[in-house]
Amino acid sequence: MDFDFTDDQVSLRDAVQRWVEKGFGFPRRHALAKAGGATRAVYGELADLGLTGLAIPEAHGGMGFGAVEAMVVCEELGRGLVNAPYVEAALVAPVLMAGAPEVLKAAWLPRMASGEVLVVPALWEAKSRYRLQQVHASARQDGGVWALTGVKTLVPAGDEADAFIVSARISGKTGDTAGIGLFLVEKGAATVRGFPTHDGARAAEVALALTPAQLISADAFAALETAADVAVAANCAEAVGLMDALVAITVDYMNTRKQFNVPIASFQALRHRMADVKMQLELGRSMSYYASLKLGEAPAQRRRAISQARVQLGQSMRTVGQQCVQLHGGIGVTDEYVASHYFKRLTMLELSWGDSLHHLGEVSSRMQDTAGVFA
Repeated sequence: MDFDFTDDQVSLRDAVQRWVEKGFGFPRRHALAKAGGATRAVYGELADLGLTGLAIPEAHGGMGFGAVEAMVVCEELGRGLVNAPYVEAALVAPVLMAGAPEVLKAAWLPRMASGEVLVVPALWEAKSRYRLQQVHASARQDGGVWALTGVKTLVPAGDEADAFIVSARISGKTGDTAGIGLFLVEKGAATVRGFPTHDGARAAEVALALTPAQLISADAFAALETAADVAVAANCAEAVGLMDALVAITVDYMNTRKQFNVPIASFQALRHRMADVKMQLELGRSMSYYASLKLGEAPAQRRRAISQARVQLGQSMRTVGQQCVQLHGGIGVTDEYVASHYFKRLTMLELSWGDSLHHLGEVSSRMQDTAGVFA
């Protein structure tokens, strides 16, 4: 199997890498985080590179690229510790919009591709616990107009967004996979309360009270699962970039920091720990590739593969983050030092779109016939 990137994919990676090196260094990221985490301007710069249209069809002004291109971009954004709601707005939102009526797609997708508008998913609720079918928000239709009631939380960059893609229950009971609809809600119609997150970004709580909405799909659970898998694969790629950079920072520190008049990189015990860290990084990289390549499979195979990859990435993120911080000593957790910010972002990713225990349960539930052997 050929794992080499195409010339176009290499060019895309290099373009993102050049922008990161030139326009998004750590001082800028640190300043944004200290100022509250607003990143709409950063998202606009990604739009200028054409990245916001990466997953949107060419018919609607996008580039129509696939999973591997998304993986390449996310890995470089992770390596640069770029603070912007890229995965949710540029990769997940287009998947959720794919089933919308043509009129709605024509009105929103071109503006999403250009970065003119920021549309983010609002899917999680206080009791959802990573379960997409756990939807309490309700939708009802009156005179041909849909109205939503409920509260969505942890909406990425919610107070900077122009609109939300909201899951709400049209029929059935909480926990049913049937009867879940997707709706587009403009920000001005909702009550939005923003707050900073642990990794220096922003999120929001979005409250809906008979809020007018436009119907995207009346049977949306399959689309929600696809969008979640796209998000997990993208997060895996970002995590690889984060870990790659953090390992390089740690190696440089170990070659510089001295004890007993010699670099600590010369100590055999620490070299063995770095070998373990490197092994976890490469395991994570291979499973990130696996996740992206499996996005085109049938739902059952895709969902299992994504969770398998996410379990390994969870282990890798935890090991690499904790070991690298410990190898730095006290400076590794100071706000002024870049390594601490990589560690915080890895910690946040480990809890995004299902933590490691959640995905371990997903793998287990899908592997009963193979007795735990990956088939």
